[in-house]
Amino acid sequence: MTLIDLLNRFNIIPHNLAYFEEAFTHSSYANEKKGGVVDYERIEFVGDGVLDLIAADLIFLTYPNMKQGDMTKLRSLLVCSASLANYARKYEFGEVIRIGQGQIKEGGPNQKILEDVFEAFIGATYLDQGFKFTKSLLESILMDDIKNFDLEALTDYKSKLQEDLQSNHRGNIKYEVIDEIGLSQDKTFVVEVYMVLEDNSVLKLGKGSGKSKKQAEENAAKDALSKRAGN
Repeated sequence: MTLIDLLNRFNIIPHNLAYFEEAFTHSSYANEKKGGVVDYERIEFVGDGVLDLIAADLIFLTYPNMKQGDMTKLRSLLVCSASLANYARKYEFGEVIRIGQGQIKEGGPNQKILEDVFEAFIGATYLDQGFKFTKSLLESILMDDIKNFDLEALTDYKSKLQEDLQSNHRGNIKYEVIDEIGLSQDKTFVVEVYMVLEDNSVLKLGKGSGKSKKQAEENAAKDALSKRAGN
């Protein structure tokens, strides 16, 4: 699939194709080619801001009674690294991204690159097609997830665990990465959560895994809460 093929999927007739060429160019490719080839970093910066604004607008309009805290969590869920990389995979961005030979040897576009390119694509669309078109495009991409989000994903298990334990114990809650599984571009973190009590004894609470340390910590806290509920 070519860049033009991809743009056709989104009904984009580019006014300035260079925006999109930059959006799909990783720094590893630009560094190898030199000669004026520009990577996606500046356009990604624009896309990041546009994406946050439009996601917030869509959530606000879809859920007129949702509290600000939950709106923030839902937006974070929509625009987190894993979500944006999944959107990039869904629309086969990996076939179009220009990367250097070194990155190809490492396995091609990883999650971070896919996330960045999705943001850069939104930035290029905004610069080339304007805000109204970009909002319509993002609505078509995000709306299913906005309407069918996992309520559990908005739960802050770490805060709940903190509140639960502090009402019954005196001590400090600690999260520790005990294992990292997989290659650098597709790593899974395993985290254990425990509590150091006032007498310096250690109370093991739970364990969880995830594609980021934050996600693994949340899952460890969730595991700890489920165990406490079963007691």
